[in-house]
Amino acid sequence: MTLIRRNENYPTWSNFFNEFFNHDWADWKQNNYSDPNTTLPSVNIKESTDQFEVEMAVPGMEKENFKVELNNNYLTISAENKKESEQKEGERYTRKEFSYSSFSRTFALPELVENDKIEAKYNNGILKISIPKREEAKPKPVKLIDIA
Repeated sequence: MTLIRRNENYPTWSNFFNEFFNHDWADWKQNNYSDPNTTLPSVNIKESTDQFEVEMAVPGMEKENFKVELNNNYLTISAENKKESEQKEGERYTRKEFSYSSFSRTFALPELVENDKIEAKYNNGILKISIPKREEAKPKPVKLIDIA
């Protein structure tokens, strides 16, 4: 519940100035994160000892809609979804509905990943991408050294 109700004559200018002054211009990575109320899909990135796992919430898509590309250690995930349906009733009424959505997200991968072994799966609205680490990047077990 808001205590003060604002009536702005020019909301576009107000939003522009709020965005300009509230933006952290020093954080260039900010554009890779999505706000909860945007159409850019949210992403979780998990790291384990063996791999990174990217989980992207994209319900309503088909796996054919996605394109996952690796170019010079940059992983780009993009999708395009077009839906068209046409319904005619008699000869007087025609209705045609269509929708279109697309997105693209790019992530810089560290040098310690196995680029040739990246795998992607889409199931129940979640795109999961497994990015294995190289052997030399995995933590080594503690080695006990004998004292002579």
